[in-house]
Amino acid sequence: MTTKNQKTKTPTKRTKPGSEDRAVISQMVLDGMRGGLSAFKACQAAGVPQSTFSRWVDDDAILAENYARAREDLIERMATEIMEISDQDVGVAVDGKKDWAAVQKHRLQVDTRKWLLSKLAPKKFGDKLEVSGDPDNPLVQRIERVVVKA
Repeated sequence: MTTKNQKTKTPTKRTKPGSEDRAVISQMVLDGMRGGLSAFKACQAAGVPQSTFSRWVDDDAILAENYARAREDLIERMATEIMEISDQDVGVAVDGKKDWAAVQKHRLQVDTRKWLLSKLAPKKFGDKLEVSGDPDNPLVQRIERVVVKA
């Protein structure tokens, strides 16, 4: 018989120490990324160092796949932001003329996102450089192999 002061302990069964916490924190980071935060900012918001989260991603194949999807969602969101920023009306300044400071701010925002997208997803958003020759005047005329015996 137990009294008021005695507490019965029920054993808790855990597979790995901190595995439940890791799953919750990882989901918070992934949700933050899908919401538009960088991985660094999402880790800060979830209260975990980015190096720790990166180690978790390296150790868990399912988390790595989910991270890749969240990163793709973040990249697509950034592309959408570019369109939204460039479609915004900049309005007029106090003197009734176009607000050129706002135009420059929008240009900087768009250019920064475009640059970042070209680095994060170069195949999709990078500049394409096509090297080709004219069929009548090819880039390579003739290749010869010469073997010199000494």
